[in-house]
Amino acid sequence: MSRRPGGSRTVSVGEQIRRELGQLFIEGLKDPRIGFVTISNVKVSSDMSVATVNYTVLGSDKSMRDSEVGLEQSAGWLRKELAHRMKLRHMPILKFCLDKNLENSMMINELLVKLPEDDRKPLPPQD
Repeated sequence: MSRRPGGSRTVSVGEQIRRELGQLFIEGLKDPRIGFVTISNVKVSSDMSVATVNYTVLGSDKSMRDSEVGLEQSAGWLRKELAHRMKLRHMPILKFCLDKNLENSMMINELLVKLPEDDRKPLPPQD
């Protein structure tokens, strides 16, 4: 039986990693560089060797950069802790990737607010 890419196993492991990382951020991660980080998504490769962790950080550009450095340097410790909690035979390597979707949507919202009132009216329905 062959496994398909993005199969249910990789999805469930990704979800479990997301939940456990959230708990580790609350309970055990003591790095002062890491700000208010939220894990938005975890995608595990089909061979289960790499978990790409998408995250957002609230705050300034400096706090985003500091959090990025802190997460990269904490990746080994986080992987070890996840391995203890999840009891996987092979724990994927953690790759942290800043998720810009929240930042982009806030910027679009700011631009929409700046539009003149006439330009903000909804379009009429198409027949």
